[in-house]
Order: sequence, then structure tokens, then C-alpha cells
Amino acid sequence: MKVRSGGGFRAIWYTVKKGREAGGIWKLFKAMRSRNACKTCALGMGGQKGGMVNEAGSFPEVCKKSMQAMVADMQPAIESNFWIDTPVSELKKMTPRELEHQGRLIRPIRYRAGTEHYEEITWQQAFDTIADKLRATKPDETFWYFSGRSSNEAGFLLQLFARVYGTNNVNNCSFYCHQASGVGLQSTVGSGTATIQLEDLENADTVFIIGGNPPSNHPRLMTSLMHVRRRGGKVIVINPVRETGLIKFRVPSDPFSLLLGTKVATQYVQPHIGGDLALLWGIAKAVKQQGGMDDDFLRDHCRDSETWIKAISALTWEEIESKSGVARSEIESIATVYGQSKKAVFSWTMGITHHAHGVDNVQAIAALAMCRGMVGRPGAGLMPIRGHSNVQGIGSVGVTPKLKDAIFTALQEKFGVELPTTPGKDTLACMESAAVGDIKIGFSLGGNLYGSNPDSTFADTAMSNLELNVMLNTTLNTGHAHGLAQDTIVLPVLARDEEPESTTQESMFNFVRLSDGGPRRLPGPRSEVDVIASIAEKVIPDAKGVDWNTMKQASTIRDWIGAVVPGYGKITEIDKTKEEFQIDGRTFYEPQFPTEDGRGVLFIHDLPALKGTAQNELRLMTVRSEGQFNTVVYEEEDLYRNQDRRDVILMHSDDMKRFGLTHDQLVTVASDTGALKNIRARGYDDIRCGNALMYYPEANVLVSRYADPKSKTPAFKGVVIRIET
Repeated sequence: MKVRSGGGFRAIWYTVKKGREAGGIWKLFKAMRSRNACKTCALGMGGQKGGMVNEAGSFPEVCKKSMQAMVADMQPAIESNFWIDTPVSELKKMTPRELEHQGRLIRPIRYRAGTEHYEEITWQQAFDTIADKLRATKPDETFWYFSGRSSNEAGFLLQLFARVYGTNNVNNCSFYCHQASGVGLQSTVGSGTATIQLEDLENADTVFIIGGNPPSNHPRLMTSLMHVRRRGGKVIVINPVRETGLIKFRVPSDPFSLLLGTKVATQYVQPHIGGDLALLWGIAKAVKQQGGMDDDFLRDHCRDSETWIKAISALTWEEIESKSGVARSEIESIATVYGQSKKAVFSWTMGITHHAHGVDNVQAIAALAMCRGMVGRPGAGLMPIRGHSNVQGIGSVGVTPKLKDAIFTALQEKFGVELPTTPGKDTLACMESAAVGDIKIGFSLGGNLYGSNPDSTFADTAMSNLELNVMLNTTLNTGHAHGLAQDTIVLPVLARDEEPESTTQESMFNFVRLSDGGPRRLPGPRSEVDVIASIAEKVIPDAKGVDWNTMKQASTIRDWIGAVVPGYGKITEIDKTKEEFQIDGRTFYEPQFPTEDGRGVLFIHDLPALKGTAQNELRLMTVRSEGQFNTVVYEEEDLYRNQDRRDVILMHSDDMKRFGLTHDQLVTVASDTGALKNIRARGYDDIRCGNALMYYPEANVLVSRYADPKSKTPAFKGVVIRIET
């Protein structure tokens, strides 16, 4: 039966199903209610108010993503016989879902090139091997990669270790997702994160959802959108695909929404993939023509406003329509709604950032907000919808190639550490360096670096060229089967709610939560902080200013964070006061921006022409399914898109006819980068004609390594493909 709304009774039944997998509903409920931050999206849940509670105190707030992650952590252990019976060649054949469901990693494992199997090793053997290799390698011949699943404490400690060791090749996973948001926002409003809090979203009268699919990827955001709609607010969705949950969603915790459903989008606009920038400029032009600009705000609080307005005036509707794929009348109708709004919030996800011009997209959104004074007032502002639960915190505590000047100076002056000043490489640059042998060691704190990369064939080659690759994980992923180095070591670590000490995480609303941790579920895995400090102690035991033994205590690390990271002062006492806090200096309720002159900055862009317009071409977007989180695939089906498998390409029925295809016909999908064979072509009329959809990370083989020059984020959207039969 075709799914026609998101959430609803299916979500409730799914809860029962996951409860059975976890050993009982009550067991799962207790795990979900523990005082720990949610393990999945950065919307911000849990912490000291207990699980399934948002920052406004609303309960119950739960979604499939959080249950999927929790149940994965409640799996039994991978037993020793598995490594004896399963060669790496068999691991390579497993899907992301199959690898995830093998169970929890509980002992260090090692693979050496030329052998067929992983072998279990002791922690001592692992530490000695890693330390010996690091001591024998030049620091800038290493790179350090961080996932958003880890705590602020682990992230800060590992980046400190890397820098004291001598390199700035320090990267977090946002370089492959939301880095364009950080760069775009920093360049326009002076801060790289959301300018609002959750209550501002709840009080807005107009919300833009641009290039995102919250019903699948951030389901608890739907409760806030339900509240906006009930107050008579408008929700404008901009997306090349009509997503079921953005049309109608049944919030399971609300009886009326559950039974009757909530109509979400008041207006749904489908530009071509890559047409967002032209559309955003078109809305700004229509706002100006309708007299909706806030001239006083532009004059008093924005830089270069006159030049920006002249650029809008010079832009023709013909160019806007041809490059966006959206009619002038539809653009003007959006501008009319926006022009009537008193409090508007602009939100976006990777449909905006995963482009060759991702930073330009974000700058255009910021300009559209500023032209009506929708930044620097309550109930209005900019809201990048972050992915992983602590990806923003990892960035805040210093996990970037270049440390913020304030952190760099404070570390040296307050703690006397010696830090490198060489320019660090971004994630893609590190991969390129590994491919040519300039980088010899990789060290990953969580995540799946192989699965996150564009051009999977290249990623496999580059990572296989490493002399040593170290990965800290809880479960298996494709990075443990592909791209294996000459020597690969996987270290099993505890999940967030198993940590022996409390840790902290930061939500996308700049709110720092405290996770209590809890009892370990299985013997073997160790705390991330303990693992990192133990290795650092072996590599640089006499590091100036750092006692690695005391750094095994999360409270010591928080003292350092509070002393050097701007806005984080309250973290030093959080384990005693239990007082979670909003980070100072990031939420704007006055139009005073942390830029050089205190004014917002308006940028002018050349509008890119649409790609993939030839008769034999389509524009491709790689997407996540409703049954996955980032590279982790929990379910093969994509419920809301009514798909039962992942080896498919979805295109409009008119495109199916154009290519002479029938339903489920096997085709080869090819780009200038790579090709995927035996893909099932399916008609899908919810996508704009001329565009196509395939699943990430499987389709990464088609994605080139070209990155937005301003953010170094690869263009996972707008890939030009051909269909071959």
C-alpha cells in the first residue's frame, strides 16, 4: 500500500518492532529515557531532562532514527569466530545494512595487506603498533578525521593530540556536508551556526525548508512545523522532489495530528537540481518589485546594500526562469507570502550545501533574510539543519584545519602547549595526498570516511595506499571492508550512553547538553577519551603543557575547553551544576553582527547555468533514505518514497519514456567519474522532469571529486549522468 503521509501509526508499530529487537519495549524505553543526548540528528534531544525531551521541555519527542541508533548499540557482540570464518572478500560483498547488523565490536581487530582475514589483537598490541608507527612518521604525513557521534571531550582531546604531535591536518565530517553553511554564514553574519533558538522556530509565522527532507532525516522537527501550521503560519518548501512527509505528516505524540494528519507545506516549489541560487535571487528581485524590502535595515545594518540592490535590478526574469526552472509567477507568489511575514525562519540542509556553489547558495539565503530584516530579531533568522548529533560541537571545540585565533592563543598562553602553524589540509585534500603517498597514516574518530567520500573508486585506492589506518567505532561499516590500508586497526569504543563519565554535546541551536553515560552493555570496548589519551601518552609522553594521564578524565578536558573555547565557559562546572546552557554570542536578537564593522554582508553571485540539459543526460541528486542515517543503513526500504530496495534510479515517467525504459529495467548509470551497473530504473513522478535520484553512499561512485572552492565541500548534488541500456 502506498504511503501517503509521514509518521502515523506505522511509526508506532515500528517502535514496537524495534522494542522486540532490543529485548523488550520496556528495555528500549529505559535506554531511550536515560539522561543522555540523542545519538542521531543535531536537532537537540535528551540530556539532563532525560531522553525524548527537546530543548523546550516537550515530551515525548522520539523518532525512528534515535531508536535505530539505540537498538544498534544494544546488539550482541561480534564473536571471535566471525573473524575466523569471514574473510575480507566476504565483507566487501556485504551491504551497509548487513555490516551494521553483524553486531557490536568488542575487541581490537587488525588487517594486514596480503592476508585474507581480520585478526583479534590485544589493546596493548594495538596501542604499541599505533604509537610506534606515529613516532616513526612525520606529523604532516598523517590526517585526523572526526565524526559527529563523539563527545566534545573526545573531539577536543584528539585535536589537541594531533596538534601537539605536530600537524594541522585535522578535519571533521562537516567538510563533506555542512561546511558550506559554516563558511557562508561566517562570511555574511559573522557566525557559522544558527542565529536562532528552538523557541524562535516555534514562534515564526513563515518557515522556509530549502533543499531538505526533515520527515526522513530530522523527524522531530515536524512537531515544530505542526505548531507553526496550527498558529496559522506558512511553510514554504523548495525541493526538486515532492517528499511525502513534507506534504502531510502525522505526529505520533499528538492525537489530532496522528488521526487527521498535519498538512505541512503551504507552498511546494520544485526547481531543477542546481537551480536554487537563481531561484533565491529571483525571490529577492520579486520582493524588491513588490516593495517588500526593509530599506532601513539594509541601510543601517548591511554592507554594500546599494550594490546588491543594483545587481538584483539588473538581473532579468528570463535568466532567473531559465536557470532555476521555476516560473516568474510562482516566484512572485513566494515573495508575496514572504513580504507579508513578520517573523520568518530560513532553514536548509545538504540540498543547498552539496553543490559546486554551496557557499553562494547559503550567502543568497542570508541576503534574502537580511533584505527584510529577518536576522537579529526574535522569531526570525537562519537555521542550517545540522546532521549528526554533535557535529557542531566537534567544530566548536577546535576540529578544523585552522584553529580559531582565540583558541590558538588561549591554548598557548594558558596551558603553555606548542602548536604547529603550518596550514592544515581539508578532508578531500588529505585523500588526494594519501593517493600519491604524501600522507601515510589516517586516524578516524568514529564515522565512515570511505563511505562519505565522493568518487568511491578513488577513495578505495587512496585509503588502500595508507601505511596505517586507525578507526574507532562501535559497529562495522563499509570503511572496514573497502579501502583497507597496508595495516588497518579498528578499536572498539563505548557508545555515548555507556561512557563511564559524563560528556557533553552541542545541538544545532547552540545548546550544550550533558550526557550522564551509563553502564557498559558488553565487555571489551573502551571510552574514547581513555583510548585517545593512552595513545597520546605513548607517542608524546613529555608533551609540553599536557599531562595525558589527567586528560583521561573528562572533567579535566572540560576545564581546558572552558578556558579556551569562546562561549563555553560554563562547561567547566556542568558535571556539578547539571546546568545545560546556551552558548554566548551566537543567537542574534539585535542586528549587531560579529563582523568587522558589526554589519551583515551582502554578496553578489553569477548564476550558474543548468547542467545536464543534453538529450541523453539527467541531473542527479544523491539522497538518504527514510531507513538510514548518514552512511549507516538500518533498513533497505525507503518507506516514504515507497521503495523496497536501494539499487534503483528514480526519474520522472516522461524521462523513462524519453530513454525508452520500462519499470525495473536494468540499466547502467554513468557519469564522467564512474558507472553503476544493474541499476533498476523506476518511474517516480514526484521528482522534477529532467532530474533523477539515487541513494547515498552507494551512488558515490558517480560523484566527482570537484568541490566548492570556498568550502571544499564536494558536489554530491547536480551530478550529470547518462543512462545506458
